[in-house]
Amino acid sequence: MHRRHEMISSGLTTPKPSDPGQALQKPRMRRWELDAPGVRNLTLRDARRPEPGPREVLVRIQAVSLNYRDLLMWEGRMGELAHPYVPGSDFAGQVVELGPLATRFSIGDRVVGVDIDDWIDGAAPGLHTNTVAVSGRLAEFAVVSEDMLVAAPQTLGPEEASTLSTAGLTAWMAVVETGRVRAGQTWVVQGTGGVSLFALQFAAAHGATVILTSSSDEKLAFGLGLGARAGINYRTRPHWDREVMAFTSGRGADAVIEMAAGENLATSVEALAYGGRILLVGLLGSDRISTPVGPLLLRRATINAIGVGPRRALEDMIRAIDGLGIRPVVAATYDLGDLPAAVARLQGGAAGKVVVRVQA
Repeated sequence: MHRRHEMISSGLTTPKPSDPGQALQKPRMRRWELDAPGVRNLTLRDARRPEPGPREVLVRIQAVSLNYRDLLMWEGRMGELAHPYVPGSDFAGQVVELGPLATRFSIGDRVVGVDIDDWIDGAAPGLHTNTVAVSGRLAEFAVVSEDMLVAAPQTLGPEEASTLSTAGLTAWMAVVETGRVRAGQTWVVQGTGGVSLFALQFAAAHGATVILTSSSDEKLAFGLGLGARAGINYRTRPHWDREVMAFTSGRGADAVIEMAAGENLATSVEALAYGGRILLVGLLGSDRISTPVGPLLLRRATINAIGVGPRRALEDMIRAIDGLGIRPVVAATYDLGDLPAAVARLQGGAAGKVVVRVQA
């Protein structure tokens, strides 16, 4: 068991049963708050439990999964945050109270949160919607619009289900919705983070041959156990595109899940088959992309930028997960009070998702 970080603010007490003011006491909960940019400023505090308004529901948060994007936001690298800021976006939980006019769910329903507000379906969200980040989920309870919830998978518990909203759906959008994966294709998946391992599983489940790249032989072996057909260590084989060409007898890959950007994109292009596609998901190496134009033109290559997806796609993906028996890879689980340790694990480069268990 990880050492708990006791940082609950002093002076906030729960009245004893004999207290005369107990009838007036509002229900309380614990939540993490950020008063200034920087993960070092995260503090676990006591707060009043929120109440749902029209077409909202109160959700008992059971698990929250962490994303690298969360760290960028908390460090102030994705715009200014209103303070005190309650962090956390991807969650699974249970509906415990309905606000007026809420009809999509019933009390007791298990749910998963939607990552982007007001994007039910369609090719892309509106500009305003696309710039508003979901937050407030690293708390024991949260009020959520009923439109920003979907039914949780029947085959997954809360910890696994919490990984679906961003990592799972981003991979689904790349592999299925945009990439149009087909049996017999060859896909290159870079890395072993949450999105990458979901992409590996989705592509393999559709009958594609998956080549995994990583800087760790241990992580490559793990990926082979999930269904990858080959693994390439790009530290020891920096010209990994040549390995892809050799594996495919000179044809190249039909698609590459691009996680690093920067100059790595040029290598990804060299690994493509004619008419191949690069699904640009991450910027772990750089916030720029760099590649000669010639190889792109020669291969008639397509580059697609991927960024999560609509509620409809999340519902489709959950049905597929239940039907195919896909299990998200959870690298580690921490209790709510152990968020600093969970953040440290995420920063260390976990294979799979890091999850915070909020309530059983």
